Amino acid sequence: MPKKWIHYDPTGLIRELTEAKGAIMLLKSIPYQRRWVDALQEMQLKLEVAGTSKIEGADFSGNELEAAMKQTPEQLMTRSQKQAYAATQTYRWIATIPADRPLDEDLIREIHSRIITGADDDHCPPGRYRGDSQNVVFGTPQHRGAEGGDECQLAIMNLVQAIKGEFREHDSLIQALAIHYHLGAMHPFLDGNGRTARAVEALLLQRAGLRDTAFIAMSNYYYDEKRDYLTSLNKVSEEHHDLKAFLRFGLKGVALQSQRLAFEIRDHVSKEIFRSFAHDLFTRLVSPKKTAIAERQLSILEVLLRVDELELEGLIGAIVEKYKSVKNPRKAIIRDLIHLVDLGALKVARRTVEKEEKLILSTKLEWPSVVTEGQAFEAIKKLPKAKTRSFLAGSLP
Repeated sequence: MPKKWIHYDPTGLIRELTEAKGAIMLLKSIPYQRRWVDALQEMQLKLEVAGTSKIEGADFSGNELEAAMKQTPEQLMTRSQKQAYAATQTYRWIATIPADRPLDEDLIREIHSRIITGADDDHCPPGRYRGDSQNVVFGTPQHRGAEGGDECQLAIMNLVQAIKGEFREHDSLIQALAIHYHLGAMHPFLDGNGRTARAVEALLLQRAGLRDTAFIAMSNYYYDEKRDYLTSLNKVSEEHHDLKAFLRFGLKGVALQSQRLAFEIRDHVSKEIFRSFAHDLFTRLVSPKKTAIAERQLSILEVLLRVDELELEGLIGAIVEKYKSVKNPRKAIIRDLIHLVDLGALKVARRTVEKEEKLILSTKLEWPSVVTEGQAFEAIKKLPKAKTRSFLAGSLP
């Protein structure tokens, strides 16, 4: 049992802690619209559930994970599905826990109970510590958890006392990662210890500022970097609970996952600005009967905003229904694409796919920031007739 529950050299983690906290501040400073941040948070939850389950050996195929997150308990077939469902419900519940509820034995046991119930409660009593002679070994190389019975109970009691005392002298990110390690190291339950440790960490990270619209999927990071994850945990154990190795690894993950989510949100912000700029041009006339951007061209932009990039033939297939009233839909689509490329709204790249050269189209998200409406109108007036001036025209029959 550790003599100090948070043991590390703070000076050796200044850079990692600073980068992690800076990434969180950046993430929280980005303006957002609730509807698409909710969608991003749902994706983060999916990544978290997938990560924490796969670390324990769960094997999902196709849409099995997504189905498991949406189905009722009665519809679940495999143990992996049941574990994913239980984890999903647990993380949703964690997000509702009041910030002033202390992390004590009751809360740790309740989190474990929710993680286990309906998935592994056939061999592991939910929320109950290991009893006498119920000992476990885990990891590679193998480690032994706290002895079942009195030692296991005492380990949890001492950890909870440390949470109330010496933990408060340290940054909240350090606290979250330290609790993750210690719960995993003592392995107080017969099963679900890793999932419980990562769920408790998620709760503490929420209280450190990563809550609501800033939930990050740390378990996805741990799964992607599983070798380094397990190696850092082993190193802490080998060095008599000196947390430096795992704190360094975990703080790097906090920074990386925060940055990834920030980039996702910024991408949505850029798309909203792009969409608004395009609609403004659609409503403005460059002549008594002609708008700067036609309705069908708006439809092209909407398709590409949804998928980021698309091969030319795939784009034509996705948009051709909008052109069914014209005599030659393909020619009209190519003409509109050339117009949007010349206007600066789209970019085209050549890419070899399976030894065949393809034209890949995508939106220029920076377009609204480099072109004013007035400049757009001037560019439209100067555009030549759309015949063969673009290599896109080579796609015409």
